[in-house]
Amino acid sequence: MRASGELKVLVRIAGRNLLAGRARTFIIGGIVLVGAMLVVAGSSFVDSVDGGMRSSIQGSLGGHLQAYSNRSKDDLALYGGMMGESRLEPIEDFSRVKEALLRVPGVRTVVPMGIDQALVAMGNQFDVQLERLRADVRRLEAGDRHPELRRSYEAKKSHVRRMVQLLRDELRAARSLADDQLLRDRAEDTKALIRAVSDEFWNGFDGDRLGSLEFLENKIAPQQMDSSFTFVRYVGTDIDAFLQAFDRTVIVEGTRVPSRQRGILLGKWYAEEYLKLKSARRLDKIKDARESQGRRIAKDEELQRWVKENHSALREVQLQLDPIRAEEAARKLKAALGSEKSALPDLLHQLLDVTDQNFDQRYRVFYEVLAPMLQLYSIRVGDTITIKAPSKSGYFNSVNVKVYGFVEFKGLEKSALAGVMSLLDIMTWRDLYGYMTREKAEEIKQIKAAAGVRSLDRQTAEAELFGGAAPLEGASRAGSIDQASVLRDLAAPAGVDLSTRLYGQEEIDRGVALNAAVLLENPRRLRAGLRAVREASEKASLGLKVVDWQTASGLVGQTVTLFRAVLYTAVTIIFAVALVIINNAMVMATLQRVKEIGTMRAIGAQRRFVLAMLLGETATVALLFGLLGAGLGGVVVWVVRALGGIPATNDTLYFLYAGPALMPALGAASVAVSLGIVLAVSILSGFYPALIAMRVTPVEAMGTDD
Repeated sequence: MRASGELKVLVRIAGRNLLAGRARTFIIGGIVLVGAMLVVAGSSFVDSVDGGMRSSIQGSLGGHLQAYSNRSKDDLALYGGMMGESRLEPIEDFSRVKEALLRVPGVRTVVPMGIDQALVAMGNQFDVQLERLRADVRRLEAGDRHPELRRSYEAKKSHVRRMVQLLRDELRAARSLADDQLLRDRAEDTKALIRAVSDEFWNGFDGDRLGSLEFLENKIAPQQMDSSFTFVRYVGTDIDAFLQAFDRTVIVEGTRVPSRQRGILLGKWYAEEYLKLKSARRLDKIKDARESQGRRIAKDEELQRWVKENHSALREVQLQLDPIRAEEAARKLKAALGSEKSALPDLLHQLLDVTDQNFDQRYRVFYEVLAPMLQLYSIRVGDTITIKAPSKSGYFNSVNVKVYGFVEFKGLEKSALAGVMSLLDIMTWRDLYGYMTREKAEEIKQIKAAAGVRSLDRQTAEAELFGGAAPLEGASRAGSIDQASVLRDLAAPAGVDLSTRLYGQEEIDRGVALNAAVLLENPRRLRAGLRAVREASEKASLGLKVVDWQTASGLVGQTVTLFRAVLYTAVTIIFAVALVIINNAMVMATLQRVKEIGTMRAIGAQRRFVLAMLLGETATVALLFGLLGAGLGGVVVWVVRALGGIPATNDTLYFLYAGPALMPALGAASVAVSLGIVLAVSILSGFYPALIAMRVTPVEAMGTDD
């Protein structure tokens, strides 16, 4: 009863003092309100970014944990580190890692990985069209006289002739700006180009089809300034296991690579950005900027630059159209645009001369009328591409691999960090990586022994190889070379076609990998899973370093930590200022109430009662205004969500948000943390004034005039 009575008295005194000192109360309360609102809103935003990035990385590439060799000089960085690619030592036998880690309770699957980048050889437009023409020439030379073949041959020949003329015009303009020395250096090229555009050359084309093609391929095609290589970044993996493990992976065009076969799925974003016809890609980017960011051509310099670049890039469209299709395109464009012009270059210029008023209509005409006649992507589904990459040993390896489709990650369709990645089967990746395992070295040693191969001493190598002291093995004799037989032997397959070979799961697992993604049954038990996997690795002597998804993602994964550090620094500064201001206000208020406090002490109030009274007043202000600030923080979060969130204005933000916009969500933890910080700061700031009040004796208080 006594405690209850004291509490009632404290509440009444606190209420009276708060009302009496309204100015002081609102100053302290305002600071507390702003701090609480910042903590709630800021924590909600940072937590949402954390959740979005967690979803992006775990669902697209990182999994929950990553394991790699502890012999590696660098740390694993799935999306690239400070200095670019990480240099990792290989896991020589992935099957051991998979077998050991799958025994760990809570581990759902283990996926092999090897991230790298390579060159993709792509012929320029001349190479592509000449190869198509050569295919018809082969059939004609073999005696095929089908009328359809003849029409196809004539159309392709006319197309190549038109491309040569366009190339002549382009190079003529370029050489008008060149210096005399460059012109002298290019004299032979100029002479070859003059011959290639002449009527004499084309009138005699049928008399020597193969010779004419060879001239065009060797003398004219190299003058085309288009790049014939592009880079592709890929992850070598067990594609079946990858698609099953990472639920964000979607094949948007084509099909998945046949189970246990070789093949590649190109990243859709990569295909759009690097393989698509540049004019079409620029139109896509203008459309996206207008629709998702509200930008306008008339006021945006970058959009205006893209429009101008399309004006000067008509040649890449014209190069794809043979005379028949060029005539058809001109006819359809004239009707669709309602133009009085008839020449294809003029119509293309009109089509790509877009403004805010006509963009939607011109964009629709481009894709409905012109695009069906063009090859929009330099690499298409079903093509076989040549990938060249430096091996572990330093030399270049080259493999041919079939493109089965385009792949992207849900929610990350416009993210460069995730969208640039392609999926390559692990067997092809191993061929490119070219790592010499101990097993391979032993196998080569056995082959050498069986073949009687022996090492030569440097001092006697010349004599051993070219005669000298070595006995003569036999005499040479003249003979003719059967060219047809040699070509037939070279064309014959040496063994099974690798593109159609089926690999067993043991073959896929038993080989090199650079890292392994570990996915858990329960992602919320990440820390426990990390400890268990590390213990299993040490027990099996796997020599692995095991890290969580955030550490494995390198600088990208530390972004949320940076955001949180910035938020907490701002909150710390605000509450440090608040502590000083609240402390000073409470000291002034306490000094003004010395007489009152002394009177209370004189009539029996204990020191603990005075301490509780002053701290209670401060805590009440903190709690009331803290709740109000938390409520305002919740309103800010709700308003941002209602307005469609915070838009991702670049590729990196698209990745961090796991979509086109950040949609913050209010969490109970944010409110609890906010109120906890507010109460702690307020009580700390009220302690010193309370201690001052406790030192005041009744005699001193009653004797003062203040």
